[in-house]
This record gives sequence, structure tokens and C-alpha cells, in this order.
Amino acid sequence: MTVQQIHEPRSPLRWTARAACQDADPGLFFPITWDDHAGQREDQARRICRSCPVQAICLDWALRTGEPDGMWGGTTPEERRRIRTRQGPATA
Repeated sequence: MTVQQIHEPRSPLRWTARAACQDADPGLFFPITWDDHAGQREDQARRICRSCPVQAICLDWALRTGEPDGMWGGTTPEERRRIRTRQGPATA
């Protein structure tokens, strides 16, 4: 272990540094509303998500934390609500 690793703060979201969306327009992933031109914005965001090396981790994080906003792991808030409903209550 290096000195830098010892003193580096541990971030629960370190995986985000490898996300394909790092340099993308945040408006694609966090639009004011999903109704206004939703299809075009969703398609652009999903294209970026499909090429992302951490897409599965991103979606898992959003599902585990109950993230209510934005596009995470290629899913909209409504899609994640449906997934969580199908999965049932979380177990400890």
C-alpha cells in the first residue's frame, strides 16, 4: 500500500471516476423533467450508459440507495421504481 492510498479518503462512489458520463452534459442524466423531449434525451443518455464500464455498478448503487432522480445505469427513475417493486423489500 502506498502513502497516497493510506491518506486518500475512502469514497463510497469511487467507481464514478470510471463512468462514461463524466464529461457528458449533466442535463442528459438529470433533466428538469422527463416529459420534455424525453425520448431524445433518454436515447442519448442510454447510448452513453451502454458503453460505460461501470453501468452495472451504477445501477446496483441506484437501486440499493433508492436514488429517486436522474438516469443511473441506463434507467430512469420510473424504471428503477418498477425494478424495486419487482424485487420486493430489501433484506439486511
